[in-house]
Amino acid sequence: MADFTDTLLPDHVAMIEAQPIFFVATAAEGTRINLSPKGLEETLKVLSPTRVAYLDLGGSGNETNAHLLADGRITLMVCNFRQPALILRIYGRGRPVLPADPDWSELAAHFELLPGTRQIFDIAVESVQTSCGWGVPLMDYEKDRATLVKYHAQANPAEWAAKYSTRIASIDGLPARPTDRYIAGEHGTVRD
Repeated sequence: MADFTDTLLPDHVAMIEAQPIFFVATAAEGTRINLSPKGLEETLKVLSPTRVAYLDLGGSGNETNAHLLADGRITLMVCNFRQPALILRIYGRGRPVLPADPDWSELAAHFELLPGTRQIFDIAVESVQTSCGWGVPLMDYEKDRATLVKYHAQANPAEWAAKYSTRIASIDGLPARPTDRYIAGEHGTVRD
């Protein structure tokens, strides 16, 4: 049976912080549902019991940005692939915050900016659901893939900006706020 709370509790936060992957789902009226897996260490942060944020690197599209601008609803799902079995969903309203926005610095201070950072999604928690997770397999985490960070680290900043400034619409034609600023970030050696 599912349990609901209005905020993230300390045991929820501990479970979230222990997971190497989370999933993001968004939609807007008349559009396809977007569901994306997200990894990379320290890219999902609990800022308070009623606020979370995640760091987003450039990828193949910009669906979450467009859906949040059109509708605002977002669901994050975190599964515990170890013991105890548990699924946690955060239902909320989100907004993309880009490097040119006035509140970028406040949000960015919570993260190590990685090469290719294009935005941070700021999410107001409306409710939290936990469920058993008994159907989720037990799996071992090996490591993050270095490919995405390595790709962005090697990118020419002008070419990167040109590429990501064209990401102005979702698959279904909803407008998205493009990112035209390349974030190199402070980072050490990329792990293989």
